[in-house]
Amino acid sequence: MIDIRDKHTFVICAYKESSYLEECIVSLEKQTVKSNILMVTSTPNAFISGMAEKHNIPLIVNEGEGGIVQDWNFGYNQCKTPYITIAHQDDVYFKDYARRAVAFLERAKKPLIYFSDYCEIRNGEKVVENRLLKMKRLLLSPLKIKSFQNSRFVRRRSLALGDGICCPAVTFAAGNLPNPVFTVHFRSDEDWEAWERLSKLKGTFAYDATIQMGHRIHEESETSIIIGDNARSQEDYEMYCKFWPKWIAKLMVKFYSKSQDSNKTK
Repeated sequence: MIDIRDKHTFVICAYKESSYLEECIVSLEKQTVKSNILMVTSTPNAFISGMAEKHNIPLIVNEGEGGIVQDWNFGYNQCKTPYITIAHQDDVYFKDYARRAVAFLERAKKPLIYFSDYCEIRNGEKVVENRLLKMKRLLLSPLKIKSFQNSRFVRRRSLALGDGICCPAVTFAAGNLPNPVFTVHFRSDEDWEAWERLSKLKGTFAYDATIQMGHRIHEESETSIIIGDNARSQEDYEMYCKFWPKWIAKLMVKFYSKSQDSNKTK
């Protein structure tokens, strides 16, 4: 097995007692190349400690302010390698994810982020195509052209229509990015906000149009909770205002919010 531990780290953000955590861990252990694996948490408990011990993974407790964004930034800063993937505890990474991420980033002159296509996991089954996935792939389709991956204009036009980039599918080229990557502001669009800021930088958004990870959709996920309390639409409006006049932003929210039905589990 090829060893890329000098280049890449998966950092798992563990929260409370997720029944899917071990499946995530195993998917990282089964990568075709060997990366570092770390685990961080702001909710330390016997379950998380037991999982870390069982799989011989270093566990680091965030004793500062907790929260999704805070945990992401904390985990990111525990990594010493140039490439970092923030692994979400409910998701799985297919066996070639790390190999492809590092290969794509190494080929770029000045990489910013790598991100792959993804599928959804619903009730244990892979869902490769639905309305939301089709829309996101359409948004990202210009970035299939390598020269466009370096274009700030094209990247921003893609993001101006919605967030096609799946946060757990992203690997960061830390040396070329601001720190922190994420700002504490949104509950749902914190990743879209980050991509918007990073899209202004000179460098490459390395898009891999193959499916390399699975994003789990379930009732307890934070995204499902946020959609349920309508916070998502309010945040989407604020994001669209970064690209469009307010009247267009309002129309965009009405259109894009319909896609949120795809995140419902029933």
